[in-house]
Parts: sequence; C-alpha cells; structure tokens
Amino acid sequence: MKSAANAFSAQREYPFSPGDFRRVRELIAKLAGIALAEHKENMVYNRLARRLRSTGIGNFGEYLDLVEQPDGVERGQFVNALTTNLTSFFREGHHFEMLATYAAARRRSAPGGGRLRVWSSACSTGEEPYSAAIALREVECPAEIIATDIDTEVLSRARRGSYALEAVDNMNPERLRRFFLKGVGPNEGRIMVRPELQAMVRFSPCNLQGNDWPSGERFDVIFCRNVMIYFSKESQRQVLDRFIDVLRPGGLLFVGHSESYATGHAALRNCGKTSYERRAVDSPRAP
Repeated sequence: MKSAANAFSAQREYPFSPGDFRRVRELIAKLAGIALAEHKENMVYNRLARRLRSTGIGNFGEYLDLVEQPDGVERGQFVNALTTNLTSFFREGHHFEMLATYAAARRRSAPGGGRLRVWSSACSTGEEPYSAAIALREVECPAEIIATDIDTEVLSRARRGSYALEAVDNMNPERLRRFFLKGVGPNEGRIMVRPELQAMVRFSPCNLQGNDWPSGERFDVIFCRNVMIYFSKESQRQVLDRFIDVLRPGGLLFVGHSESYATGHAALRNCGKTSYERRAVDSPRAP
C-alpha cells in the first residue's frame, strides 16, 4: 500500500520525494542563505517543475545534480525560481517619508555636502530603489542609490524601468507626471521610469551571504525589507553585523513590517516604525 506522501507525489508530473525536498532545502540554504519551511513543499515543487520542463530533465535527482555542478548556469536559475519577489512603489510609505526628512535635514546641516549614499539590498524589480530616488528628488537631495538582488532576472526587469500601468495606480498624479513616461513601441500600454531617475540607480547582483557586497564609502541609508525572514537566526545576525559595519554613524536601516532582527542590537537605536539609527558609539545591549 502506498503511503500518503507517495500517493500525492504520484499525482504530480514529476516524482518529488521527501529526500528531493530535503536536498532542495539544503541547496537553497547553502547557495542563498534561505531557510525554507517544511510547509513550502508545494511551492518548491511548482516552481522547480517549470525548470525541469525547460531543461528537459525528467526527475528531480538529475536536476539537482545539475544545480550542484560548480560551473553550471542552472544554479542561478534555481535561486531565481525559489526567490520570492513581492514589491510595489512606496510600499511601507513611512520609510520613504523618513528618508525624505533625513535627507532634507542633512542638506540643511551641510549644504552642498555631497551625495547621500543609499543601498536597496533586496531590490527585486526596482520599485523600492526608484521610490527612494523619487523621494530624494522631491527634496532636491543628490544621491547615489545602489540596488542589488540575488535574482538576476528581476534585476534585468528593474534596469528596464518598465512597469504595468496598474503598478502606479495609487501614485499621486503629480509624481506620475514628473517621474514617469508613457511607454511607446514595445512598451506601449506600460509606464516607463524617466531617464534622469534611472540615472540615480545602479543595479548589480548580490548575495547577502556572499562576498559580492557593494564597495566604497559607508552608506547613509540601507533598505533590507522582507528578505531576512527567509534566513536562519544565525544568518540574520551575521548579515546584520555586516550592515552595521557598512552603515555610517547616524545612518538609517529600514527593515520589513514583520521583521524584528534588528531589535535590541547594541549598535542600533529604534527611531520609528521598523526604522533604526546607527549609534555614533556602541552602547551595551538593553537587558
């Protein structure tokens, strides 16, 4: 008699055993630091089944062998398939209001004092860094925005700056006119980020648990929202410590609405809803 798990697997296009799922979880943890929960089995199957169809491989064992090849291009496709990319313009708007206030205060205290350096560390399809660029343009603050993601496919979409019209449904008309163009030709029926806004943002791939972090001076502001929820507690701590190292004293860290990984860190002071300021001097952790 078949077990319930085997019976369920038999209804699928490809057999997907508990061992296959365990191997997927181990691989994505190793390659991207993502801790997949056990209840994500169906999601994993549905996303990776597309890759099996695309590659023409008939079972998960052979497919995961391909992913494990050190020089295999399928590694990137595997990570892309399992990366969740949910974003929108001005999502969690209080962060962009605080960014604008912070930038305006910096300008008043040091007029002509150089550009603000911002890192959107899990930028997905680009709505977050472009929202930051809009907020900074509105307060006339020059800025360099570095936008990174582990998913190379969403980075390509972000660089194009082309979005469905419904993506800006809730944006006020003045912002829409000032920062976007109606798409023409292949982009007809879409909305395009204006070139001067695109020029503020530089996109590049980055694995937050790897060694390919942006280089250069410390950042004034870091966005890391709704990505650390996929990391283990230990990985969260390690990445947070590295964020603090590259965030200048007085700089801001913005986290996701359901994330608490930065709470209680000695180097950070809570300064608003899911918003933290890098202390000038570290103080002991509160009991």
